Amino acid sequence: MNRITGRSAFLALLRDEGVTHLFGNPGTTELPIMHALKDHPDLTYVMAMQESLVVAIADGFSRASGRLVACNVHVAPGLGNAMGSLYNASFTGTPMILTAGQQEQGHGLMEPLLYGPLVRMAEPLVKWAVEVTRLEDLPRIVRRAAKIATTPPTGPVFISLPGDILNSEAGIELGRSTRVDTRVKPSDEALQALVARILKAERPVIIAGDEIVKSDALQEAASLAETLGCPAYQQTAPYGAHFLSESPCFMGALSRLQKQVREVLAPYDLMIVLGADPLRMSVHSEVDPLPEGMPILQIGLVEWDLAKNYGAEIALKADVKETLRVLIPALKSAGGAALEARAKQGIAALASKNWTARRAILVEQINKSQDRSPIDPDWLALQVVEAMPDNAILVDEGLTSSRQINALRPHRDRYGYHALASGGIGWGLPASWRTRTGRWCVSPATAARCIRSRRCGPRRITSCR
Repeated sequence: MNRITGRSAFLALLRDEGVTHLFGNPGTTELPIMHALKDHPDLTYVMAMQESLVVAIADGFSRASGRLVACNVHVAPGLGNAMGSLYNASFTGTPMILTAGQQEQGHGLMEPLLYGPLVRMAEPLVKWAVEVTRLEDLPRIVRRAAKIATTPPTGPVFISLPGDILNSEAGIELGRSTRVDTRVKPSDEALQALVARILKAERPVIIAGDEIVKSDALQEAASLAETLGCPAYQQTAPYGAHFLSESPCFMGALSRLQKQVREVLAPYDLMIVLGADPLRMSVHSEVDPLPEGMPILQIGLVEWDLAKNYGAEIALKADVKETLRVLIPALKSAGGAALEARAKQGIAALASKNWTARRAILVEQINKSQDRSPIDPDWLALQVVEAMPDNAILVDEGLTSSRQINALRPHRDRYGYHALASGGIGWGLPASWRTRTGRWCVSPATAARCIRSRRCGPRRITSCR
């Protein structure tokens, strides 16, 4: 058995798990990793000057590519700096291995400068947090971390790396990578119940969320809406491309105003939730956004979101794409000509008020403001949208200035739009910088654009005030 240092084993394990870039801001406790990088030329190190940027850059890379990412920060203050970006990554379910160098075991008892309880600090925001205490355990820990991070519901994990572990040397087996296939669909009995309940409804409505992106179900979600001839909305926190905007059934995103959402949903007699926390709000209101007595059907792999705030008549822990692939044919078979006729009638009724129709009206209104001074932010947003190439990625942290972006730019690609998931600002510029590189791995012709309400960005990123 070949002997290997902890630092070299760590990098070899990351590379074998499919990690191509290590994002970091190194300090003294991370120097062993920096020394080992020369022996791993196939792993690219990307440095940022502060840890919140490190995690946001890694987050952008993952959201644009769907890949597992890794980042390394500097002991307790560095992990503290990273927490805001980690909070955002926890909402998007970013598959991320976050590590921090730690003081040598035993030395921490002396409470040296920069020391802190790293595992306890990270635990509230990650799926799993652990400190390596034996070099022999390092392969098992990294393999488990990668498996946990990439298994739906995906999300960040944390590993504390003491200096003595990184500098130790031993003969250890690195093990093998594992990915858990969770692309499950409902049982036959559950599928039959789902079909019967949907066909019983006269006025269903669809609410789509981020699992549409995770399961690559944009086409299937649009097909379901068109099969039923029913309207479809994005969840109240539309931080991704959660529905095909140009589908004849798409109505746009729900707002986070409880009274307004309640009024929008009031005409319907069944809410079909696809991979979403559908009614996540911001400011408290005495008005409940869900109309009284509204039945809910919910499908998704994030079990925490299933019936989290409102009881569901049917809740299925299943992959959205795989479920829709069997649900749509079953609906067509059971619904027959009557369903087809109702769908055509429903789609025709939506034609004058769907996303496409509303966009045309909005563009006409916005263009009336083109000569205003100072520049009208809605007109500026329209110019940005119309100047962007079709395959561009939009990272949106404009907040008030970009309020009409989702009403102007169509979602056509699940990786084409990224916005704040947590509500905390400061994520957009670093995320867009690495989103550009992340997407290059998929399409070399892609450009990234970042919209912010505040500071302008670095070169090669188009930033707007």
